[in-house]
This record gives sequence, C-alpha cells and structure tokens, in this order.
Amino acid sequence: MKSLKFHEGVDGILRKISVSLDDGIRSSDLEIRQKFFGINRYVEKPSRSFWMFVWDALQDLTLIILMICAVISIVVGLPTEGWPKGMYDGLGILLSIFLVVIVTAVSDYKQSLQFKALDKEKKKIFIQVTRDGYRQKVSIYDLVVGDIVHLSIGDQVPADGLFISGYSLLIDESSLSGESEPVYISHQKPFLMAGTKVQDGSAKMLVTSVGMRTEWGKLMETLSQGGEDETPLQVKLNGVATIIGKIGLLFATLTFLVLLVRFLVYKANNVGLSKWYPNDALSILNYFAISVTIIVVAVPEGLPLAVTLSLAFAMKKLMDDKALVRHLSACETMGSANCICTDKTGTLTTNHMIVEKIWICEESKTYNDKESSDQLLSFVSEKVISILLQCIFQNTGSEVVRGRDGKNTILGSPTETALLEFGLHLEGANNTQHQNCKKLKVEPFNSVKKMMSVLIYLPGVGTRAFCKGASEIIVGMCDKIIGSDGNAVSLSEEQKRNVMDGINNFACEALRTLCLAFKDMDESHSGEDIPTVGYTLIAVFGIKDPVRPGVKEAVQSCLAAGITVRMVTGDNINTAKAIAKECGILTDDGLAIEGPEFRSKSPEEMKDLIPKIQVMARSLPLDKHKLVTNLRGMFNEVVAVTGDGTNDAPALHESDIGLAMGIAGTEVAKENADVIVMDDNFTTIVGVARWGRAVYINIQKFVQFQLTVNVVALMVNFVSACIIGNAPLTAVQLLWVNMIMDTLGALALATEPPNDEMMKRPPVWKGENFITRIMWRNIIGQSVYQLAVLGILMFDGKRLLKLNGPNVDAVLNTFIFNTFVFCQVFNEINSRDMEKINVFRGIFRNWIFTAVLSSTVVFQIIIIEILGTFASTVPLNWQLWLLSILIGSISMVVGAILKRIPVQKVNLSAYDQNDYEPLPSGPEVV
Repeated sequence: MKSLKFHEGVDGILRKISVSLDDGIRSSDLEIRQKFFGINRYVEKPSRSFWMFVWDALQDLTLIILMICAVISIVVGLPTEGWPKGMYDGLGILLSIFLVVIVTAVSDYKQSLQFKALDKEKKKIFIQVTRDGYRQKVSIYDLVVGDIVHLSIGDQVPADGLFISGYSLLIDESSLSGESEPVYISHQKPFLMAGTKVQDGSAKMLVTSVGMRTEWGKLMETLSQGGEDETPLQVKLNGVATIIGKIGLLFATLTFLVLLVRFLVYKANNVGLSKWYPNDALSILNYFAISVTIIVVAVPEGLPLAVTLSLAFAMKKLMDDKALVRHLSACETMGSANCICTDKTGTLTTNHMIVEKIWICEESKTYNDKESSDQLLSFVSEKVISILLQCIFQNTGSEVVRGRDGKNTILGSPTETALLEFGLHLEGANNTQHQNCKKLKVEPFNSVKKMMSVLIYLPGVGTRAFCKGASEIIVGMCDKIIGSDGNAVSLSEEQKRNVMDGINNFACEALRTLCLAFKDMDESHSGEDIPTVGYTLIAVFGIKDPVRPGVKEAVQSCLAAGITVRMVTGDNINTAKAIAKECGILTDDGLAIEGPEFRSKSPEEMKDLIPKIQVMARSLPLDKHKLVTNLRGMFNEVVAVTGDGTNDAPALHESDIGLAMGIAGTEVAKENADVIVMDDNFTTIVGVARWGRAVYINIQKFVQFQLTVNVVALMVNFVSACIIGNAPLTAVQLLWVNMIMDTLGALALATEPPNDEMMKRPPVWKGENFITRIMWRNIIGQSVYQLAVLGILMFDGKRLLKLNGPNVDAVLNTFIFNTFVFCQVFNEINSRDMEKINVFRGIFRNWIFTAVLSSTVVFQIIIIEILGTFASTVPLNWQLWLLSILIGSISMVVGAILKRIPVQKVNLSAYDQNDYEPLPSGPEVV
C-alpha cells in the first residue's frame, strides 16, 4: 500500500503505463507491451520426445533378459554354426524386440501428443476487457500489462492487478495462500492475484503483471506438473495383469525345468554328463529364451495400454462431439452412471431467452413486437415506464456496449439479456432518460439469495432501492403495488393472490418468471444497507426459454439405458414441471418437490422420497449437494451432475462425474468438473454416457481376446515341453503373437465406436466383476477348441497332413504356428461382440480394426514366406495356407455356438442390491 501511495494510487499507475480508464489500451501497443512486460503464459515442462518413449519401452525387464539371451545366442552360435547361420536365432529375437519396442513407443508417443492437445484445450479461457474504447472478449494468453479486465462471479483472476471499481468483490485466495476464508477487495485492499477466484461481486481490474512475473507464476516455477492418475479400471486391470503374470512365471519356470531335465536325461543316456559342447549351451540358452518369452506372452502389458488407448480414443471423439474430458477416469465412470442430475436452463433448454409476457398494473400482456410496446405505453403512465426502465437498466449485472459496427451488443446472462432487449425496445418507443443515476451499492445475484439488489441516487428523487429475482421471494418483500398512474397503493391479500395466480399461470406455460420491485428511501436511511422489506411491486416478467431440439429423444435414450434423469433447478416449480413433462423427465408416478421441503425431511423420510424425485425446483446449491450425497451414500448410485455456477462446485466435486457447462459455466465450476460440455447441451451428456459404455465394453472384449491367447500359448508350449521335449512356438514366434494380442489387439478392439445396442442395457453395477460369466464362457470355449486342434496337430499332424521329407518337423511346426495365428485373427473378429452372433456388423466403419487385421495377415505371410530364417519357419504350400485359414475360421463358428449357450446375467439395480435378483435388460426396463 505504501508503494501504491508513492505512485499516487491506481490513477498514478494508469498514467505511468499510458492507459485510459475509459478506452483501455490500444491494440497496436500489444507487441510493445508483451516485449516490455512479458506475455501471460507460464513456463511449461518440456514435453517428452519420441526417443524417451523408446527408452521407457526398453526398460521392460523381460525384454532386457531376452536381449541378453539374444546376444549370448549370437556369441555362442557364431563359433559353433558359423557365419551367418549362427546369427539367425539371436538376430531374430533382437528384430522382434525392436518391432515390439517401436510399436509400443509410437503408440505411447501419439497418446502423449493427444493428451497435450486436450490439455491445451482445457486451458482456453476467455475474459472480458476494454480495449480501443470497446468491451471485447480475449484469451487470457493475450492479456498484457495495462489491460482493464471486467471480473464477475466465478471468474478466475487471469493476472496480478489492482482493483479500479466494483461491488461486493469477494475473492477466494485458497489456491495461493491456503486460507479458506474469502477476502473482500476494495480501494483499501486493492491487490488481486492471478489464479484466485471471484466468489461474489463484480469489478474492474487493472493488469499490473503477467505470466511468470505474477505471484502464481513465481509459485509455478517451484512446482513440477503431476501426470494423470491411473483410472479405477486401470488399477483393477493392473491387478489382473499381476495375477496372470505370476501364473505365466510359474508356467515358464516349469517349462524350463521340464525341458532342462529332459535334455539332461537324454544327454546322460547317450553321451554322458561329463562331456559338454557349445551346442549344448545353445540348447539350454534356447530353452531359457522360450521360458522368458512365455513370461513376455503371459504378462498382459496390453491391458493398461488398452484402457489408455480406449480412453484416449474416446476423449478425442468426445472432443469432436463438444465434450472436453478433463479427467481420464470420467470417461469410464460415465459408462456406469445410473443417474443424471441436470440443470434446466441452458442444458435442457436453448438458453436463448425472450420476454413473452408481462404482468404490470394488475394486467397481463403478451409481448412480441413494437405494437406490444405501443399497447403497453397506452395503458400505463410515463412514470411507471420510467421506474420500470430504471429497474431494468440500473439493477443489472449485464452491460449494453456499442460495437465497432455501431450496433448495440448485450454482454451478460441470457435472462439479463432478455430484460435489457425488452428495455431497449421500450426505451426506443418512450425515450425515457435513466442514465443520470448514480449507483451507491450493488448486491449481485447468486443462487442462494435468488435475487439481485441495487441502491441508487436519483437527482430530484433521492435514494431508491431496486430488486429483482425469484417471483415468490420478491412478492413476499412487497407491501405495495404500483398503479397505472405511477403511484404506489397498498397490496391487499386479494391482490397478492392475483399476483401469485399470474405467476403460476406464466409458470404453467413453461415461462421463467422474474419479479421487479422498488423502494424510495426516506431521509433516515443511512445508505449502508439495501432493505429487504417494504418494496413496491413493479412487474412480473414471463420469459420464454424453449426446450432444445433432440432433448426428449436423449432423455428417452437414457431411460432405455437404465439411467434416471432428475431435473434440479432454481426455477419456479410450475415452470420446472412444465419443462420436465415436455422433455419426458416427469412421469405420472414421479414426484416434483421444492428445495425447502426437501431439506426439511429426515434421513428416514428421504430414503422413501429420493427414489420418486424427478424434479427439484427452487433448489439451493446445497440441496443439489445433499441429493447427490444421499444418492451415492444411501442408494450406492453412480451419479453424474451438471452445474454452471460457482455454488455448484461442491455438488460437482461430490458427484462421480461432474459436468460443467462450457458456455454458461464459470471457471470455478469448470475447475471442479470432470467433463466440460462445450455446447451446454443435454444430448452431448448422453453422448458421454455412450462413449463411457463403449470404453468399458471394448476393454472387456480385449481382455476376453487376450486371456484366450494367453491360455492357449501357455498350455501349448508347456504340454509340448512335457510330452515331446521341445516347444513348437519359438521365442521369435511368441514375440510376434505377443504383439498381435497386446499392442495390435488393443488398437483393434479398444477403438470400436459405440452402437445403439449399448444404450439398451442397464448400466454396470459398481460391485460387478469385470470378467463376466459371458466372458468366461467364451474364453473357456475358444481355448478348448484351439487346444484340441493344436494338440491333435502336435501329436498326429504328420500322419493327418501326410507330411514327408527331410524338413517334416519344420513344416509341421510352421503349420502349427500359422494355424495358431489365424485362430487369433478370427477370434479377434469374434471378440467384436461378446453376445451377438453377427460380428461383422459395422466392421468396415471401423477402419482401425480393418487396418490392424489386414496388416496382421500381411505380416504373417512375410514372416513365413520371407523371414523364415529369423522366425524358424519354412514356406508353406497353398493347401496348407488354406487349411490354416479354414481351421482359424472355424473358431468363429465355435464362437457362434458358444453365444447360443444361455448364461444368467446378474445386473443389480441401485435399489435392489440386497435382493440379488436379476433385472430385465433392454427397452422393457422403461
């Protein structure tokens, strides 16, 4: 403060940095100011390069062991088998490892770029400033020292600055100071800090420092940005991966021991254990490499990868559909949501408001054009119009600004905009002067008080208070009503009933009602407080806000999917009921309740009441918070909540999925949300639920596919080692199979887009096992078929295929490997749907799946026909190729037969968890 006084206060600072209070800075000075004072950006941690991801992929312990095996194989192989034959086994393993590492690194790198782009989108914040004499919206990154910023409730302070003017400015500095108590900012305490949030009031602020020179910027230098936490599904699947990995380790150890013991017994019987040759070391090394490769195949590192891939893909698609996912886990949680608590205004409705009716001087008038203005002026006096216009233009949080094109633009909320448009229309017809008023005190609108008040000084009249807000609250504050001659008369009980009837009639027509009143202060008033009683009623407005197109269908889609939609609004109960019926939310047996009644109920009463609630009107943010807490606590529901105001932050934070509005939402609401709905549309929220379900089901498909490959690969090599004494699938072949089922499998199955069938089944209950009975049926059935086929080929393949010649073993092992791979290719197609027989539906719409499948087949041909030296394979004739494909395709027939076997599903509703009775699924739930 001492320093500020030395510079002659805010006015002195304005002069010294060449800023006009009315016009702001000149746009032509932007570059000079940025060069001199810095830009409004924080230094970010440099993003990781592609080679860092390659290095991460190489850190895998099993791959390191395999690389050591490969090097030893080359070192031992060259002296024993000579050049180049001694190189083949080791080089084959190294090439396979290289391929696995590159594919993993490319996948991870692309995801990191995607998350970086999404992170950039999260930080796009726009703020109102005065520049070149005009009020305009600019990105916070374009702010410079000298900018005059307009702050309102819910805004984030974009830079350090000084308070110029404002009303009741309350700042939450907890993010900077850790203090939970908000701070009042005024001329006595004018310092505003970047990163803090406006909790109440409004103000103009002069920017004095930006970017890394702000207090927040200095703090940011000492912090390193944390990464995204693992999602619940990733945590769950990491546990599954650990268990499977341990089973794989056991099988690998047993396989190695069996092969080693058989080798030692054979050596003892034929040569003796005293004589050892380099080839013996090579054989033991080969056994060890096979065992390590079994671990590589068994450890399903593709599980977490599949979750990340699926979530990243869903996030990108949702971004295209106007939903910005701030937290990864929200995508998957939304798939389990069985309740959505939604706002009305702007979410279910268009948020484009116009005044349709007005109740004034005990008469109700429909308002739509200039003719209506003339009618209004014909039956009420100029004095009434003057008071009405004073209330509209003085008691507002919005502003009428003139653009560069000379046209008026209204900046503010849709409700305020509707009133100001009405006021401008009426003012043009009447030409009443209201600009010569001086504001003394302002109490901005908030969702707790449900009203806004202002105290003004009028030359020749004195001090006058205006208030506007929720109709029944304002009517309760009035004891007089304005007559058509402009004089106030006592408000009798009968007149009060007439007013309330008018309000209810408006509400039943789905109009938002807003009441305006005034009070002339006597000389005894101190001027400190705005009164709360003794007002004179001016008018009641009926404001139309039409239902958004497609909302009714979206609500029906939610009901069919087992998701209950509840409307929670601050509006009049009759308006709320009318809109809820139009949207299909309120049914005949549903309950509409007001906030005060809800909060007065005991916990026992709430237990009976909450399942029936479909509409909550005149609710406070705390009522929404209480409803969400009870839905989650009492009924164990997965709740999604929409919010736009600063006071919605607790409910958004408490819910399983917080959905903030991108247009109407404040920065505080967005920061507490998991998903930002960019177009404020309820249909977009249903899209998030669809993608959430797609993520969960896609990962289930992938797990089913991967476990089948795991079981078959482990059993084939283990049984073969025990009985025959060698493994038909070599280290290089197993590494290729590992890549098919991990990275490529994840890419193919985890990126399937949602379909309509997903929204015809109930949501997944919180405690339901991830691997369902249907999945176990498919895994066991497919594994039995593949093991039977490969077992027959291993033990009787030569006779059945009528193979002969010097390389008969190599041909058989290559055929077994080829058949095994084609079984996986067709099983991948089979895994596209775990329940439906038709797995080809929409296959060509998912180009990623088609591309992965095609490239797998092409690579398989190259491995067998061209890279046989490295992969220990030999070329096959066309008959054996066709037979491999035929055996593989039969796995789809097996899949179709398995899907005909009925499996009891257990889907527990939130209200029936103790009954353990299966509920019907699909449209019949509705």
